[in-house]
Amino acid sequence: MLVTDRWLRMSGTGHHLNRGLADLRHYDAEFCEAGDGPPLVLVPGLAGGTDLVQPLVQRLARHFRVVAYQTRGETDCFALRRRFSLDDLACDLDEFIRWQGLERPAVVGVSFGGLVAMGYAARFPGRIAGLGVQGVGVRYQSSLIQRIAGMVLSSYPLPGDCPFVNQFFNLLFGHRPTAEQFEHATRRCWQTDQSIMAYRLSLLRRFDLDALLPRISTPTVVVSGSRDMIVSDSNAAELQRRLPDACRTVIQRAGHLAPVSHAALTADILTRFLAPLVA
Repeated sequence: MLVTDRWLRMSGTGHHLNRGLADLRHYDAEFCEAGDGPPLVLVPGLAGGTDLVQPLVQRLARHFRVVAYQTRGETDCFALRRRFSLDDLACDLDEFIRWQGLERPAVVGVSFGGLVAMGYAARFPGRIAGLGVQGVGVRYQSSLIQRIAGMVLSSYPLPGDCPFVNQFFNLLFGHRPTAEQFEHATRRCWQTDQSIMAYRLSLLRRFDLDALLPRISTPTVVVSGSRDMIVSDSNAAELQRRLPDACRTVIQRAGHLAPVSHAALTADILTRFLAPLVA
């Protein structure tokens, strides 16, 4: 843990993270915020929560007031006693933005969080100034990696330090990560309960973007990695083509975990696109 904490301090910008708790209708959403500037809400991915995307939060905080929050179930696996959908998570995001008192912020969604962000933009048009999504395609692709992950997470209790499963993170990075990056990703992702990860995967398999895409009028930037093993290049490119107002940037040599391995470049791409929209 000392190694990854030292890496975060060295790779970040030194912004202090303020933490809080938002009293939402269906759960208490833990959140962190950093920076001073136009508001940007960050929706984290399938596992790891706000802790995993800290490198990206720190970089974006150079230009924005970044608020990253925990989606439903992240800190309470008992939330699964009441089943919820991606549409419900989009409503949670709307409630969180209103709880924060933010007017037309930028919204960035990472991986699973990108689908939540797009669902929000479709359901509540005009409430955000700009949208950024990373590691998202127009459809769920049942790759070998995803099938194995879904089977393992739903069927086998695993220790957080399982070497066999942790090797999948090398594939998610798209290259061999540094020791600090690997430790950061594995430790943070295993903080998310296995049942929550499995349930979120089931939501992805059932989710259909076709009806939502024409309703997303918010200017959008699609960020993808050239070595993303989860979302293919053609899948991400099709997402950009089918959105009414979107552009796309590919980060070379980056995988699905670009917000960790290429945090500075990911933040630069998002900043260039979103900053003029929320200025």
